[in-house]
Amino acid sequence: MTGMAIGLIERDRARLWHPYAPASPDLPLWEVEAASGVRLRLRGEDGSRHDVIDAMSSWWAAIHGYRNPVLDAAAKRQLESFSHVMFGGLTHAPAVELAERLVDMAPSAPGQPGLERVFLADSGSVAVEVALKLAVQFQTASGHPRRQRFLSIRGGYHGDTFAAMGVCDPVDGMHTAFPGLLADNVFAPRPPAAASATPETVQEWAADLADIAAAHSGELAAIIVEPVLQGAGGMHIYPAECLTALRQLADRHGLLLIFDEIATGFGRTGELFAADHAGVVPDIMCVGKALTGGYLTLAAMLCTADVASTVSNGKAGALLHGPTFMGNPLACAVANASLGILDDGKWRADVARIGAGLETGLAPALDVEAVRDVRTIGAVGVIELHDAVDVTAVTAAAIRHGVWVRPFRNLVYTMPPYTSTAADIEQITAGMTAAVAEVHGRVPARSGEAA
Repeated sequence: MTGMAIGLIERDRARLWHPYAPASPDLPLWEVEAASGVRLRLRGEDGSRHDVIDAMSSWWAAIHGYRNPVLDAAAKRQLESFSHVMFGGLTHAPAVELAERLVDMAPSAPGQPGLERVFLADSGSVAVEVALKLAVQFQTASGHPRRQRFLSIRGGYHGDTFAAMGVCDPVDGMHTAFPGLLADNVFAPRPPAAASATPETVQEWAADLADIAAAHSGELAAIIVEPVLQGAGGMHIYPAECLTALRQLADRHGLLLIFDEIATGFGRTGELFAADHAGVVPDIMCVGKALTGGYLTLAAMLCTADVASTVSNGKAGALLHGPTFMGNPLACAVANASLGILDDGKWRADVARIGAGLETGLAPALDVEAVRDVRTIGAVGVIELHDAVDVTAVTAAAIRHGVWVRPFRNLVYTMPPYTSTAADIEQITAGMTAAVAEVHGRVPARSGEAA
């Protein structure tokens, strides 16, 4: 049996590429033998087995856990009918129902236009691509063809396709290998951290942002941000009041406001959408990841009726995008089941309970000398180190404590499934803290810094 496990991983190394990794990576790989509830059964390269809690929700998507009976049943029902048909000239019940559900769930506020039109996409990055193309087409149809750039904020991450890369952080992001190919967009400072922000620092940030927007307003099509929580750019949490400033700024200059809720949507930050923390409705919103509960790749772009009609009545006469697997019925059916689970509202208590457990359970990590900060929001918990994480060593240590994490940069973090119990959260936080302490616990204090 050991030889079989080693053989599979050797075959992987000979043929497959993994995310942000070289071919034939030296980093350890684990075979997933089974997944159920919040747990993964892993087999190591040496044949050892590990039963671990998936503290990552498979990159923030599997919010209802694995082998969820409601989602399994939805997939089986749809398979008995049809798994895919083209969306050009055809429609089907799962897609229509999903669009209606998304519109009903979308952020709303008095006096602000709601999100009424839905474009179904293959992935989060594609949803961002569609949003950016839509914004440019809107400005052109509105008589502003020069408005083809975007205003974003430092620390942002919006995906790995080309237009999406162009609105990610240009200096500290993951796409600096393509400087001559990415669009030349405009970037403002990242908002102040929520834990230390004051009304004054928020106002100062908003004033800087306003100056930048005013200087470039004639060439900007839209503002795009991850609301309240920046994900892969550093797990940075910032005040909800910044969203209000963004909305006011967009309105002042005739810009569209795009919220990338791919990581933050569907309850992860404690509200159904991060925009709800501020009562702000964007003109365009992107969702993905947890949309299908982690079962199938699917994303969506929502926009206001005005944006949709302006583009549809423009010279092009259409939104110029159309993926082959757009509106995939199988993915839509599972997404409907996933959103149906959220409809009962139990997620809110689950996220609050998980958040309290993360805050309490991760607090001891601050006693580790190498740790710079511990922060939480909703069902998100972050340990930030002073220096880069030893990914291989911390991952292995966490597995020994029964927890699967995927650190990056100087961060060890968790976004657990909403079905995690109090005992699961206790194990996650204890495992993360122990792994950091074991690997990085003896880093000396820096000169002038508190331990």
